[in-house]
Amino acid sequence: MTTIVRHMDELAPVTDTQTIERHNISPEEYERIRSILGRAPNLVELGVFSVMWSEHCSYKSSRKHLRLFPTSGPQVIQGPGENAGVVDIGDGDVVVFKMESHNHPSYIEPYQGAATGVGGILRDIFTMGARPVASLDSLRFGAVTHHKTRYLLDGVVSGVAGYGNCMGVPTVGGELVFDRCYNSNCLVNVFNLGLARGDAIFKGKAEGAGNPIMYVGAKTGRDGIHGATMASEEFDETSEQRRPTVQVGDPFTEKRLLEACLELFKTDYVVGIQDMGAAGLTSSSMEMASRAGTGIEMDLARVPRREKGMTAYEIMLSESQERMLLVARKGTEEKVAAIFHKWGLNADVVGHVTRDGMARISDGGKVVVNIPAAPLSDQAPVYDRPAAPPADLAVRQELDLDELHQPVDLTATLLEMIGSPNLCLREWVWRQYDHQVRTNTVQKPGSDAAVIRVKGTTKAVAMSVDCNARYCWLDPYEGGKQAVAEAARNVACSGATPLAITDCLNFGSPERPDVMWSFIRAIEGMSEACRALDTPVVSGNVSFYNQTGDDPIRPTPTVGAVGLLREVDKLVGQFYRNEGDLIILIGETFPEIGGSEYLSVIHGIERGAPPKTNLTAEAALIKTLIRLADERAVSSMHDLSDGGLAVALAESALPPSGGGFGFHVKVNTGLRPDVALFSESQGRALISCPPDKLERIVEIIADAGLPGEVIGRVTTSEASITINDAPTVSTTVAALHSRWSGALPKLMGGGAVGH
Repeated sequence: MTTIVRHMDELAPVTDTQTIERHNISPEEYERIRSILGRAPNLVELGVFSVMWSEHCSYKSSRKHLRLFPTSGPQVIQGPGENAGVVDIGDGDVVVFKMESHNHPSYIEPYQGAATGVGGILRDIFTMGARPVASLDSLRFGAVTHHKTRYLLDGVVSGVAGYGNCMGVPTVGGELVFDRCYNSNCLVNVFNLGLARGDAIFKGKAEGAGNPIMYVGAKTGRDGIHGATMASEEFDETSEQRRPTVQVGDPFTEKRLLEACLELFKTDYVVGIQDMGAAGLTSSSMEMASRAGTGIEMDLARVPRREKGMTAYEIMLSESQERMLLVARKGTEEKVAAIFHKWGLNADVVGHVTRDGMARISDGGKVVVNIPAAPLSDQAPVYDRPAAPPADLAVRQELDLDELHQPVDLTATLLEMIGSPNLCLREWVWRQYDHQVRTNTVQKPGSDAAVIRVKGTTKAVAMSVDCNARYCWLDPYEGGKQAVAEAARNVACSGATPLAITDCLNFGSPERPDVMWSFIRAIEGMSEACRALDTPVVSGNVSFYNQTGDDPIRPTPTVGAVGLLREVDKLVGQFYRNEGDLIILIGETFPEIGGSEYLSVIHGIERGAPPKTNLTAEAALIKTLIRLADERAVSSMHDLSDGGLAVALAESALPPSGGGFGFHVKVNTGLRPDVALFSESQGRALISCPPDKLERIVEIIADAGLPGEVIGRVTTSEASITINDAPTVSTTVAALHSRWSGALPKLMGGGAVGH
């Protein structure tokens, strides 16, 4: 598009249908623009409206439904609407966190797409005044046999590592999922958390008429132009030709920008600050003015640029990385510039704040944009799109357990399960990340939640990202509930109290009624779970149009949960610690095999009703896990999710560093052995404890009204399960570890990867 518009008169009114359509502006939206302006827009103004009213920036198909989320609570200092959410963790300390997607760019150019996704989420955090201290990622790729999976996985992981490692921000955990629904649309969701003081939070507002507007950071280039618009379109056969819309990142410049901003925040020079993310200079300037109810005047001739001959259109819509827009207190311009120059960065006054609510942008004396700022946000279209369940929903949920044959050798079944792509060890990924830089990491990747200490205090913060897209495909309401519940449960398994969530809602085209129905139902389920578990949504992202042609991804509402552990020495991990410890199962197992890993891996079936999430039981379980950790009663805690009881028992025996203990378990049940082992019933956890703690643990579980049962003991090297007195699984920890640890390296082995 930029090649086309470069040869057009930027100031001429745009009325031709072809140019309007190229900007993804509908006829109705164009008429709304004319009504706001009282005239036809020129080319630069059309570009501004195009990106600001894109799905990616305006949330025009989702805004109506996002209002269902609970977003407040006594712990919430800043909810949705700013660069990131802010939650109180006591003593004047706060955590600042958010999750974002960079899906489309990562499919087109996996290294830079993932790298700039990390860079963008880091800027969202430090623009609030927080130092980023921990990242997570949720990565989803196509089937392991698909010809692009290895290429995309290798590029994305390298991009996450390359940017995060250079920034000195540890990537401490995450998830990796393979599913054929992502064959043509990988998902790269990145989460970051920062620490700050509650009295030193900065917001993106352009306040104070006459205050200078300053451009700081890297120079502007032509990379990333119309990136926000591209992220609001579905893919087709031409998608891989869009590499110019993918930004190029420089983590060393961003590291200097981070340090310069944090130094600046120690002064009283800053009125407001905003990351130049999606839509670049356009979104940062317009959003800051809109939030404050003010206007702005800027001269693009003052914007530092790294390419010659850039037009006003290109400067306004460039998504070049490592840039910020800030409003400084009048008279501090030189002091602000001195700080950035010290770090080798540009810092230029490009305009000032006005009172009249207008955005006037000139380019060397000629006015190229003259529009009211507020309507870009306040009058963006809000659509109530048609929604209807998928025509085949009932067929998806059909499953006759009696017609499902039971494997003869359940030992072999367990070994196959833990060596499958979605259950095997992910160390191939996280060993490429520096997950211990800054020396805050106290729970390394591989456990239920990542945990970092808050230096200078006794506190620690736990984090987890979770979503089961198969559940959401089969029943988005239950899948949405389960995503929140599992993320909160994982945090609680470390001993931390869940505080709030962020989300990344990944779906296909909202113009499809079945996609919109799934989106609405997932939000309804998530909202119910957030209320029941007291985990409000404080930030997030919607990523629509994750589909190629008529093939959307499965609904993937990824949830990032954050929790507080007031005393870090009460941290609990998921791995057995002592031979002879008792193993206790908390929660009830139902014949819920629909949508399970067992059905998919062993039977090649992906249907049935997913497990129900009883939120009352989930809330009781979370409180119980926290209480067990607080009383130092347990040696380990691990949630039961993908793969059910048998896989959870094995995972607790397999610390990534090697070694570990075995288990001998006896289960008495009325369920079929394979169902008892691999049911994915929710609201369950596996704990181990010294025998002398059993009486107290039984009291705590009973107080919560939960079922709990001693099912076995921790052993040395053997791993066995007996069901109804019949030996069912018999193997060794070494055999389990071999199958579990070797699968992903085998997938990524064999030399260089490519198309």
